[in-house]
This record gives sequence, C-alpha cells and structure tokens, in this order.
Amino acid sequence: MSPPGSRSHMALFCMQRWQNDKGQKRVCLYPYAPIKGQLGNCFEASQFPLSQANLVVLSLIQSKMQGPTYDEKLLQNYVPVFVMLPLDVVTLDNVFPNQDTLEQQLKKLRAAGVDGVMVDVWWGIVEAKGPLQYDWSAYRSLFKLIQQCDLKIQAIMSFHQCGGNVGDAVYIPIPQWVRDVAKTNPDIFYTNREGNRNPEYLTLGVDRQPLFSGRTAIQIYSDFMKSFRESMSDYFEAGQIIDIEVGLGAAGELRYPSYPETQGWVFPGIGEFQCFDKYLIADFKEAATNAGHPEWELPDDGGQYNDTPDRTGFFKSNGTYLTEKGKFFLTWYSNKLLIHGDEILEEANKAFLGCKVKLAAKVSGIHWWYKDDNHAAELTAGYYNLKDRDGYRPIARMLSRHNAILNFTCLEMRDWEQPAIAKSGPQELVQQFYITSLLTPNGANRNGPPKLRMFGVTILRLSDELLQEYNFKLFESFVKKMHADQEYCPDPSRYDHEIGPLEPSKPKIPIEVLLEATKPIEPFPWDKETDMKVDGVAGLVGGLINFIKSVLFFK
Repeated sequence: MSPPGSRSHMALFCMQRWQNDKGQKRVCLYPYAPIKGQLGNCFEASQFPLSQANLVVLSLIQSKMQGPTYDEKLLQNYVPVFVMLPLDVVTLDNVFPNQDTLEQQLKKLRAAGVDGVMVDVWWGIVEAKGPLQYDWSAYRSLFKLIQQCDLKIQAIMSFHQCGGNVGDAVYIPIPQWVRDVAKTNPDIFYTNREGNRNPEYLTLGVDRQPLFSGRTAIQIYSDFMKSFRESMSDYFEAGQIIDIEVGLGAAGELRYPSYPETQGWVFPGIGEFQCFDKYLIADFKEAATNAGHPEWELPDDGGQYNDTPDRTGFFKSNGTYLTEKGKFFLTWYSNKLLIHGDEILEEANKAFLGCKVKLAAKVSGIHWWYKDDNHAAELTAGYYNLKDRDGYRPIARMLSRHNAILNFTCLEMRDWEQPAIAKSGPQELVQQFYITSLLTPNGANRNGPPKLRMFGVTILRLSDELLQEYNFKLFESFVKKMHADQEYCPDPSRYDHEIGPLEPSKPKIPIEVLLEATKPIEPFPWDKETDMKVDGVAGLVGGLINFIKSVLFFK
C-alpha cells in the first residue's frame, strides 16, 4: 500500500475480508484516504483470491476511481480552456430558459475536457427594477447548473449594453432608470464631435458625478459588485467562481466606443473620438489651461467614422497627431481611459477582497490601420499606440497593481484574412501583446514548467455550430493540445494555477510612472511553426483550425 499523498495508481486500496450473517465471505475495497461519498465496493471473496493477476484487476479498478494518470512534467504546461455562454443565456426579463438544452451542452463541454465557462452578468438585467434593487435569482439558477456539470465560472461584470457591436445577436440595454437620467442630461453618454450620443456605456466623464440618485457611476459599479459577491458567496466559497472580468467600456472592453455599428460605422473605418460630452470637454479645457495652452480645443479634424486616415487632417501624413497639440490631446485622451480602468478595478478589488478569484480586464484587438504609421483606429479608441510609443504596456502595468489579468481579443486572426486596404496587422498586434504580457506561446516544454505561458484561453462562443460533429472534434483536439496532451485536471495547483485569496491593490501608481512603459520593446521573434501557422484554411472555424495546428507540435 502506498503512503499518503502518493500519486501512484497502484495498490492504493485497503482490503478487508469479512463474512456476513448468511455465511458469505466477501472482500471490501476502499481507498486508503477515504473519498467523501465512497464507502467502498464489496465483491464475493471467491472472485478475488489475492493472486498477482487480481491485484492488477484491483489496480485497474482503482485507476478508474482515482482518475487519470498525468505526465507531471507536461502537466506543468497545462492551459485551462473556457467557453463563453450565449449572450442571452439569461434573458432580458431575468429568466433562465432552456435549462435542459444547456445542461446537455455543458455536459458535452465537460466530456471534451473543458475547464469552465464564461458568463455575462448583465447590469441591465439584475438592477433593472431600480437603484440598488438587485435580482440575482436567474443567475443563481444558472450557476447551480454549471456547478452540477463540474465546470468553473468566469463571471463578467457587464456594465455595458449588448447590441451595437460585432457579434451582438441580442439587445440588452443598461437599466431604464439610468437611461431616464439621459432624458434631461444626455451628456452622461459618450458623444462624438457631431453630438451623437452612444448609450452603450456611461461616459467616463461621470465616473465621479453623483447624478444617479446621489450615486456616481463608480459607486454604481462598486455596489453591483459587492451585491454579486454577497449573493454568490456560496459559489465563491466552493471555488466555483474563479475569475471576475470587470467591464470597463463598450463591449466590456477598456476603450472608447469609437466604432459603433449603430451610428453607421463599417470596417475598416478609422472611427471617431468620443470625448465631446460636456464633462470631458470641461476636463480637457482644464488640462490644456494647466499646461499653459488655454486656447487649445478638442480636435476638429479627426474625420468621420468611415474615413481613411489620409482623408483627415489629424491622421494624414505629417498630420495633427504629430504636433505638440495633437500629442497633448492623445496623451490626455488615453490617460483618462487608464485612470478610468484603474479606479474601477480598485473598487473591484475591494469588493472581492479575500475571495479566491483573479480579476481581469479586456482590451480590444483593434488591428485595422495597425500597419499605417498613424494607427488611426487604435488612437480613436483610446490606445495611444505608435511605432515609437507602446500604448498597451501602461495598461498592463496598471492592471498589475490590482493583481489583474489582461484579456486580449483577435488572437486567432491572420493578416492575409483582412483586405489590403485596411492595412491590418493582427499578427503584429498579437506579437506586441506577447511583449506586453511577457508571453510567447512556443509549444510545450517536455521537461517541466515553461518559462512563459498563457493563463487561460476562452473560446467565443457556445453555439450550435461549435457543437456540430466536425467542428466539435476539432475543438476537442484543441482542448487536448492546450492541456499539453493531458487529461482534464480538476486541481489547478498541480499545474501551478492555484488561486489564493485576492490581496489588496498595491499603492497607486502615478500616471508618470505608468507612462514610462510607453517605451517600445523589440518584439519576440515570430515562430512560423508554433505562433499561429498560416496555411490558407478559411471559413468560420478557419482561425481556430490554424490555432489548433499551431499547438499540435511540441518543442
């Protein structure tokens, strides 16, 4: 019999021979360290004389009960895989429908080795009835089902509207009582130069304005997160909820809503600056005055949603963005976004302090015009990123203060998939993020922990198409490779992903220190074999196919 804590699957059973009141001799098998709910398995003694052959049989029985055997070195390369649930898994009227269908789908994901699911927790659903009136009942039912299917939960605090962005198949607005404020004060929403309001998300200009029954926007977000923790305390204590992604803008991303389809934007338009509400106008005027330039105004030459850079005075060659005034504006515009994310994440840290969770924030993968000198689409979204200025590392540095993860989109995209006119560079953008995250996924290390590794991968999203036989087999292969060819491992501590209690945010980082991270760093070399091999596969799952192929090979 092996000692306690052994990972061997051989002879870990205790065996006891006994005779019942009918004179039948039996053998009782039970684990050395009894497992809750498993009292043992009894067999006729005649079936199990203690021969070598039957010891092998007993070992096989135990292996089945104890779980899979792992290659401990390869297991250190294990990357957990999650799948996003449908946007309307809880409906606008706060109902959790189609539970039987979802249960079968979740069980199928679990059988494929998936570690967990990601769920949008919509502010517009939970606090719909009025300020501080929270109804978590539908989400509790959903979380119970997920728990029963043995899947972990990544919960998104979705403070934005669903509808108006790429992939939004349903409409879930922010609460009506918030929209009612806009009837008399439309400046609570982001606004472009023409005065068009965007109701997807509250402008960061009202983060500290007590306009909502005496509460500021940040207080609203904080109260919501505190209520979520209190209502879901049992799921936190059970270790079921492991990630909290905090929505920080349109589509839940830390960005300005610069390219809204609802206002006519189409790819690859450069988008528009969204800082013309009265609060941000006043903020910029104060900043410019303090800088000794009270005459400076917000840009009037930034163009319109579907312009190309060369059609604007701001982004054209030798345009405004290269002038002192342009640089001042872009620094102010991007800094406001940094501060916005920093302050809300500090409230999130307070709300979930002590919970065994990771905080996360999402950054948009704006790849169009990346190969143009001006990076126009990134700049209108608030990412002041140029060849000589890194716009993403300051965000990563800010997140580090809150022990938060950076979630990034467009990982699966290829340059050749985009039209040449867009000057897209998704692969180069991903390379830049490898630097930002100190990450380069260059295959599994057969000899132990890799030097650098993704924390996890979340697939967008659960659908009938994903569950089609061919696609799902491909997906199962992907999961297996992300797991370094190991079986599903329910214990994150075995692959160095154990999550401890969330610690308090570190001291505030001065904006000047955050901006020190704008100095560019040389990118990691692009490995054609392991870094998203390109082989011309097209179609809906083409990107996933290529990414799967990129992890089929070990170095």
